[in-house]
Amino acid sequence: MKSTIADGIHYFGLSGFPLAVRRVETDSAHTPSHPHDLTEIEHSHDFCELVIVTRGGAMHMLEGSVFPVTAGDVFLLQGRQRHYFYERKGLDLINIMYDPEKIALPENELRRMPGYCAMFMLEPTYRRQHRFASRLHLKRVPLARVERLAEEMEQECEEDAPGKEVALRAKLLELMVYLSRAYTSSDTTEAHALLRVGNVIGALENDFSKDWKLEDLLKIAHMSRSNLMRVFRKATGQTPIEYLVRLRIQRAMEMLRNSDLSVTEIALEVGFNDSNYFTRQFRRILGESPRSFRQGKE
Repeated sequence: MKSTIADGIHYFGLSGFPLAVRRVETDSAHTPSHPHDLTEIEHSHDFCELVIVTRGGAMHMLEGSVFPVTAGDVFLLQGRQRHYFYERKGLDLINIMYDPEKIALPENELRRMPGYCAMFMLEPTYRRQHRFASRLHLKRVPLARVERLAEEMEQECEEDAPGKEVALRAKLLELMVYLSRAYTSSDTTEAHALLRVGNVIGALENDFSKDWKLEDLLKIAHMSRSNLMRVFRKATGQTPIEYLVRLRIQRAMEMLRNSDLSVTEIALEVGFNDSNYFTRQFRRILGESPRSFRQGKE
């Protein structure tokens, strides 16, 4: 089967705010629910898609693996993941499509929540390995709350009133926080495994200047060294210590732009005990010294 690219321009418009809500409803003829409805056609996106299954069920083909989906399932499809649905039985979906970079989500703040790390960062990576058992599944009452938030976003898109972009970003963040908190209550073994790593990421994000040791992170995760390193690297592409170093450098960049503190003071503020080591790490990651970066941003 040839895969199609779902181009964001078809959903956001040429210059529109990169967030859209699309409903998919299944009738007896499986009539497309909206222009560019690719539900039963293998496709990938150049954006993220948060899928909320509100009714019925189907089989979901994702990257060559098949998973059943039912009402209450909520999961994230990251860009370039090939998928489609088949054997739809009364399947109704709400698809929230967004480009996280272009709408400037506060990722640093979101990653402080273990549930966000688990659901939005880790679960898409481990979905095939866990046979979809690590997904978020909502019962009727929380699903109704999620549907209401999605409906409010849909209404904002349709009305296109002044302030739409601010309202949509705020409602998407509210939805993400609600889902992240709900994920922490997941009762599957697979979800708990992701939450343990999410706890590590959240701890680093919440207290990046702390003198972290790998042993501290192992205690938080309740995992062996080899298991934590493997899962963390698969999810983030980095070791926990490398993640911490890059997190500190990111915070240092903000301080170099927005404060008058010296390079040494900034190094200490973000958790480096040695300003020379800080400078070496800064140069390794960004290709220039902190002083050069500050001068170039003034």
